[in-house]
Amino acid sequence: MRPSPVTEFAEIEWRGRDLRIEYQRIAPERAAAPLVVFLHEGLGSVAMWKDFPQRLCDAGGYRGLVFSRPAYGRSTPRAEDEVWDVDFMHRQAHEVLPAFFEAVGVGQGGDLPWLLGHSDGGSIALLYASRFPDRVAGLVLMAPHVFVEDVTVENIEKAREAYLQTDLPQRLGRYHDSADSAFWGWNRIWLHPPFRQWNIEDALPAIRCPVLAIQGIDDEYGTLAQIRRIATGASHAAGGVQLAELSECGHSPHRDQPETVIVTTLSYIQQWSSR
Repeated sequence: MRPSPVTEFAEIEWRGRDLRIEYQRIAPERAAAPLVVFLHEGLGSVAMWKDFPQRLCDAGGYRGLVFSRPAYGRSTPRAEDEVWDVDFMHRQAHEVLPAFFEAVGVGQGGDLPWLLGHSDGGSIALLYASRFPDRVAGLVLMAPHVFVEDVTVENIEKAREAYLQTDLPQRLGRYHDSADSAFWGWNRIWLHPPFRQWNIEDALPAIRCPVLAIQGIDDEYGTLAQIRRIATGASHAAGGVQLAELSECGHSPHRDQPETVIVTTLSYIQQWSSR
């Protein structure tokens, strides 16, 4: 049995603060294999991925890099007075991700990563690939957001009530040093009225790498319009955008349909790696 990945910490400077970023490497000894970087959802972390990154990397013989963004997992929590603005995902993609990659050596020597992003992580992957088209091998997106839908806001409002009235803070505390940091950073910005106008479709035409977009038909946080707009907006991506619309699947395809996601992802990456 392969030993569990070791948790490490990188130090970056962002917004005038020194931050630590929690991360784990999967099978770094596979030096010639594709590298898959896992970008978590709005309430995610290294721990919340559970064994999915390991399973995918082992099935494909890949290397992996899993990390928690600032405010999540064991990374530095939000400062008490830190309030995220409408551009918070742009800042993650354009500022935090490049700083983290530099700190851990991703991209050195032309070793371009595949970005596998879930929900907010998928949106951040799109924004990164748009700003830095020559720094990424390809994208695998699960339930990404490119605009704000009513169903998204409605269910985030329900999540707020659950956080206030149930044991959700204790359950999130299993995955984050500060559940309040993770939850309120995400919840408040998504429910901030100006955020209803958030839309990143203008970034899509600049994407040139291969894109696989996966979405559950029963996704409670977004409709199939999200990935279909990506297919239209990123039509200049290498090979176009491949869509996978999964039945009996909600907002977390890697939990609801893990085998299908792994097989579909490996087939897509292998198709492009062989070129």
